[in-house]
Amino acid sequence: MSNEPTRIKQVIVMRHDLKMRRGKQIAQGAHASMSFICRRLQEQGSVSLNDFSEVERTWLTGAFAKVCCRANSEEELMAIYDKAVAAGIEVHLIADSGKTEFHGEPTRTCLAIGPDDAEKIDEITGHLELL
Repeated sequence: MSNEPTRIKQVIVMRHDLKMRRGKQIAQGAHASMSFICRRLQEQGSVSLNDFSEVERTWLTGAFAKVCCRANSEEELMAIYDKAVAAGIEVHLIADSGKTEFHGEPTRTCLAIGPDDAEKIDEITGHLELL
C-alpha cells in the first residue's frame, strides 16, 4: 500500500468548437467550478465543511487543484457528462443564456467534474487535451 496522499482535483471541460472569447471561457469555467458549492447553498440555504465528504473537504481546505481541458463538440461534452454521472462523480453542466454570445440561443458551454480522486476523474477525462 502506498503512503502517497490521494490526489484530488476538479476538471473543467470547455467546448473548444464554440470559439468563445477568452473572458467568456473564464467566466463559464468559473460558473462550472463554483456550481459545486452554489448548488448546495441553493438547496440547503447554508453549508459548512461538515456537509462535504472527506475528499471534498480535503480539496476545499487544501490545494484546490483544477485542470482545464477541451471538448471538440457538444456531443463530446455530453458524452463526458454522461460518463461522470454513470461513475457517480459530481458533475455540473453549464448552459449559457446566450445574451452576449451565441445569437440569443442557450448553449451548453462547459462542465466541471469533481472535486474527487484524480484517478477516478482521469478515467473519464484523461484522454482530453489541455485547454
